Amino acid sequence: MAIITLTTDFGEKDYFSGAVKGAIYSELPDVRIVDISHSISPFHISEASYIIKNAYQSFPKGSIHIIGIDSELTPENKHLAVLLDDHYFICANNGILSLIASEIRPAKIVEINIHDKIETNFPVLDVFVKVACHLARGGTLEVIGKSITEIKYLKQFEPLINTDKNQIIGHVLYIDNYGNVVTNISRKLFDTIGKGRDFSVSARSVSFNEIHETYSDAINFNIDKEKRGEEDGKKLAVFNSAGYIELAIYKSNPTTVGSAASLFGLENRDTITIKFE
Repeated sequence: MAIITLTTDFGEKDYFSGAVKGAIYSELPDVRIVDISHSISPFHISEASYIIKNAYQSFPKGSIHIIGIDSELTPENKHLAVLLDDHYFICANNGILSLIASEIRPAKIVEINIHDKIETNFPVLDVFVKVACHLARGGTLEVIGKSITEIKYLKQFEPLINTDKNQIIGHVLYIDNYGNVVTNISRKLFDTIGKGRDFSVSARSVSFNEIHETYSDAINFNIDKEKRGEEDGKKLAVFNSAGYIELAIYKSNPTTVGSAASLFGLENRDTITIKFE
């Protein structure tokens, strides 16, 4: 049974995500639809790519992923269907694919060309659903598009490394539901440039000289609880489950005591600097 996932910035208030699901079920009553997220910040390509990149790998090979972010068809924003890592992705050519495929080259890319057969001002509902259902039935990419080799590439989202290779300048990539601040600096890049040297991570008014493996590694459970600093909001840096450096507050609650984002004063695209000694 085919699996179709949905990732959009539609939110939960409007009818959009429900209409997309209804259109899919109308064509394929037995398909499985999985919501990855409908809470992407509007038109936030880097946020969406982070979520999709770290979610799709948990799905079976052959799964079909509809990405409804900045999907209006324009001469500068064509529609793509892509075979990548044995998964299918349907999205706009707005750079999101280059972020998802930063480490894996797509096996096949087509520019969708069925728009003349479909009258629409809601391409995710009409065009993307038609393509997804076609693929779910076992159809090929060539039937719904023309093969291309180049996609829009967003280089500005990559961390910068100085010529002496003793500094990485990254930025805030994503702020999660707990208010933790995810950077675009991967563990792989940190290890490659750092080579085991001492370091400091700085962002606005906070700095760290240790990066933990888990959140609880920052807590000394051998001392009395009231002396651990948990109640005061233990600040920490951690390699998160997606393999990126993350700045966090241990067991923070953004709606009560605050979070790393609010307490550190960090927002999307703010600078994160790592200096090696």
